[in-house]
Amino acid sequence: MKRHNAAEVPVSYGGERDEKTGSKVDKMGGADRRWRRGGGCCSRLWLVLVVFATVTMLLRHRYDSGLGHGAAAVVRIDRGGGGRPSFSGSSPSPPDSGRAKAVTVDHKSATSDSSTGTESDADGGGEPTSASSSLPAAAHPFARALAAAGDKGDRCGGRYVYVQELPPRFNTDMVKNCAALFPWKDMCKFTANGGFGPPMSGGDGGVFQETGWYNSDKYTVDIIFHERMRRYECLTGDPSLAAAVYVPFFAGLEVWRHLWGFNVTARDAMALEVVDIITSRPEWRAMGGRDHFFTAGLITWDFRRLADGDAGWGSKLFSLPAIKNMTALVVEASPWHLNDAAIPFPTAFHPASDEAVFAWQDKVRRLERPWLFSFAGAARPGSAKSIRSELIAQCRASSVCSLMECADGPSNKCGSAASYMRLFQSSTFCLQPQGDSYTRKSAFDAMLAGCIPVFFHPGTAYVQYTWHLPKDHADYSVYISEDDVRRNASIEERLRRITPAAVERMRETVISLIPAVVYAQPSSRLDTMKDAFDVTVDAIVDKVTRLRRDIVDGRGEEEKLEMYSWKYPFLREGQKVEDPHEWDSLFAFA
Repeated sequence: MKRHNAAEVPVSYGGERDEKTGSKVDKMGGADRRWRRGGGCCSRLWLVLVVFATVTMLLRHRYDSGLGHGAAAVVRIDRGGGGRPSFSGSSPSPPDSGRAKAVTVDHKSATSDSSTGTESDADGGGEPTSASSSLPAAAHPFARALAAAGDKGDRCGGRYVYVQELPPRFNTDMVKNCAALFPWKDMCKFTANGGFGPPMSGGDGGVFQETGWYNSDKYTVDIIFHERMRRYECLTGDPSLAAAVYVPFFAGLEVWRHLWGFNVTARDAMALEVVDIITSRPEWRAMGGRDHFFTAGLITWDFRRLADGDAGWGSKLFSLPAIKNMTALVVEASPWHLNDAAIPFPTAFHPASDEAVFAWQDKVRRLERPWLFSFAGAARPGSAKSIRSELIAQCRASSVCSLMECADGPSNKCGSAASYMRLFQSSTFCLQPQGDSYTRKSAFDAMLAGCIPVFFHPGTAYVQYTWHLPKDHADYSVYISEDDVRRNASIEERLRRITPAAVERMRETVISLIPAVVYAQPSSRLDTMKDAFDVTVDAIVDKVTRLRRDIVDGRGEEEKLEMYSWKYPFLREGQKVEDPHEWDSLFAFA
């Protein structure tokens, strides 16, 4: 007997065609005249009742079991490689190109293993295809969620988020045990106030406003996001209505407390446990986790350990098959992996109202900026790839550059938010080279101060924060390649070439971006603008909704090569990912 996938089984509804004869069914549910002659009213009523009961059972079974044959979008993934962390200013290495595979969605032949999130072929093997689902929209487990998106009378229609239940040891217990989070730093003061840290009152000599400013640590995104999500206006207790599923796993804090002095078993234990929990839930089986997201508030390389030896860095969380189906929110994403997305580092500003944002924007717009450019940071003498020494040398030699050199110890001015914010507020341009990895929090501090960032590698911002920053980087920043700096190109000369009118346009764009790169107070909400949290949730919801509509409409997901993950957001209409790009060599595979 031939075995059918669910997507191949005909489901008859009123107004369609009879599955045996192909004749059209009229609006009253009757078939053509042959059916009318063959039976009376009772026969037709019995037929309608049988069809209704059958469809009802099928729909209920689809959601409870997830089925996976046709309706559940399952990613067929073979992800290879990853980058090792760079702690000396050099960029992470790309994964092995020989293992980078395309990612597709096979709605017909792939079945999901509910315990691991991996897939198996119903036909026993073969390459992924773009076969699409033939089931009507109502037959999908996310049908109610899509219907809600079209309900104009529901202010949360299409925006509902369901929060996956997890024991507190996966989230809030870590905050209660804050003393164990980091071996060389007391994190308890930074985990306070919902992850904002201690308030900075009094305006600090005019650098800040009187309220809304905190001494925030750059790695508390897990807590900040969770606090905002708890108060999200469109939470739902009905997973079938949800546009996305939030998993409150503090992955960043969890791996952070095990990075030093722990073996790989300890580093991976909670990751494996959380996967077992979420993949056993019916919410997971509905889409194989493609609608799930969580925060991992460190850089992506902390979760991409390449080997199982204890000497390897970080955990293997992002290598787990189930996690590859989810969206992981990190402060630095991989240019070569599709399912982690970068969100802004926390800055010191956490506004409680639109008025607070407007007041700050007006303040930085009116500031006098005596310095053409500035740099706050330390050299990386152990890194041959770092250009920081060249930047420091050029700044020292220029009469229009202000330098703040960072150093270890209590005298470190870079550890004071007031010090570096005062520097950025007095500068037209702020130099932003790579940090210990591609990104650095300083880029967001500079934008918050209304200072135009100068980037030297696209991995620092352009290929990272594509949800939060403009696609055209020339609108808000200056790009000078690292190679140009190594060839002794004058930064001062490059910046002086920019006309005052262009400077004014860029600064105004930077100031307009401030709401999108700050995390607002969880106890209130911005009314006329979206903060970093809002932008992120909207992007996740849009991503899931597009995938669901593609499934319903019978469109297979676009096949994407992970090695070009950084490139997809920049493709113009009709452009192919293989077409040349000026940054190809910067993200090339060895």
